[in-house]
Amino acid sequence: MNLIIMGAPGSGKGTQAALICKTHDIPHISTGDLLRKNIADGTDLGKQAKAYMDAGKLVPDELVIALLKNRIEQADCAKGFLLDGFPRTKAQADALGGITTIDVALNLVTDLNKLADRMASRRVCLKCGYTTSAQDAPDGICKACGDKLVIRDDDKREVVENRLKVYEQNTAPLVDYYNNKGLLKNIDGMQSIEQVNQAIEAALK
Repeated sequence: MNLIIMGAPGSGKGTQAALICKTHDIPHISTGDLLRKNIADGTDLGKQAKAYMDAGKLVPDELVIALLKNRIEQADCAKGFLLDGFPRTKAQADALGGITTIDVALNLVTDLNKLADRMASRRVCLKCGYTTSAQDAPDGICKACGDKLVIRDDDKREVVENRLKVYEQNTAPLVDYYNNKGLLKNIDGMQSIEQVNQAIEAALK
């Protein structure tokens, strides 16, 4: 089963991806992690990608596709895989279709306003990594280690709203793309983690 998971920043996509991969014993492939690993390992493709990143440029689609092709040809992908963070554009989706077959595209549907509220209320402890919300920690103190909780720069309201706007613009065409191919499964991402996971498993059956 070759899967794609789509969802706005803060939609719980990472959490659901981990649950799906554990249940179905398939690897979770994030293009960001893949790039970092190839750069760290000093592979030829990694060196090429690093040159673009060091110059502050986007890594070209054909290079990302080559990295993905290498990855999905590895033995642990024999039963399938879950792609996270790719494709992001119709051109990438076309290129992906040229190297593999996608069985299901899972789309976590969320209320972007509520998502912005949720992310803007997120508080993290830089010392131990504990994450909570402003509502659950009104004193601004970490329950785990007693250090001060902070709001990360990318959780600030204006940053969050911009990220969600960019996501919506970029991903809307992909939702149509996979829907037209009959591969899209929309999942209500505003439910609890357990309910979202149950809905995903029902859709995969």
